[in-house]
Amino acid sequence: MTEKLVFLHWVKQHFIMLDYPSLAAVAAVIREGTFERAAAVLGHTPSAVSQRVRGLEERLGAILIQRGQPCRPTDLGRKLCDHVDRVRLLEQDLGPDLGRDGILSGSTATVAIAVNADSMATWFVRAAADFAHQTAVTLDLRLDDEGQTANRLRSGEVLAAVSSHSAPIPGCRTIKLGTLRYVACASPAFMARHLSEGFSVEMLAAAPSLRFDRRDGLQARWLREIHGTELGKTVHWVPSTQGFLDFGLAGVGWGMHPVQLVRQHLEAERLVELPPGVTIGVPLYWTVARLHAKTLIRLTQAVQDAATRELQVRDV
Repeated sequence: MTEKLVFLHWVKQHFIMLDYPSLAAVAAVIREGTFERAAAVLGHTPSAVSQRVRGLEERLGAILIQRGQPCRPTDLGRKLCDHVDRVRLLEQDLGPDLGRDGILSGSTATVAIAVNADSMATWFVRAAADFAHQTAVTLDLRLDDEGQTANRLRSGEVLAAVSSHSAPIPGCRTIKLGTLRYVACASPAFMARHLSEGFSVEMLAAAPSLRFDRRDGLQARWLREIHGTELGKTVHWVPSTQGFLDFGLAGVGWGMHPVQLVRQHLEAERLVELPPGVTIGVPLYWTVARLHAKTLIRLTQAVQDAATRELQVRDV
């Protein structure tokens, strides 16, 4: 029996035990990391929150939270926390019709989304702003590599993800958003130091490069696909989109940057293309859970609108 079937079987057996005020306490502790912060969010005392969590664990016969600094969910605790998120979104649609009788009344609906750092720094903020202006639902953004965000959706950790994968995910629908274009750049000081005699593929490959993290293969891909050579061994690891740009401007290394982030720097000659007019693209997709909630429909529309405006960018 698969893990999903095991969980569904467990829910069927224990559904009557799902005490939602206690589930809300479990979710708050998992989100906030401590019983004290969860109590402040819920408007209860830490002792009351602890009693609710402990009481639910005793009724279910399973540990839901690993106590520590911070507190962390068990696998079952994470699944129940995700369940609470979905129930809150469905209650959001009913709104005033539930009055004070909603099983999670008084709590704030939240949508957890996995998104890559470069999207966050370029086009996704517009989507988030458009969505925030339409609804009181809050966003819980989880940063990850665009090649890994879909895994967070498969695990149930998030309800939607910006991903570079178009492969279908059970229980979700996938929409193509567009392509985020990248250009290879270096500062004039870097050029003077490492390419003083003009652009050379061999010299560039041996020069210091920047990489976001161990999963960032854009620099290697650009050298391999465009110039037929491999990346050198001198690498600076900079796990921040803004830091990555700052390191490039400071002449620490060359790297691939989103066109939107470096256009003004190129025009002002604070950065130089390597060589001009050659970009590569990363296709992006929006994958969202098939949950019949108006909130997710609004969010999806905001994401599509922002992608249409921001991702269809001409090469520099």
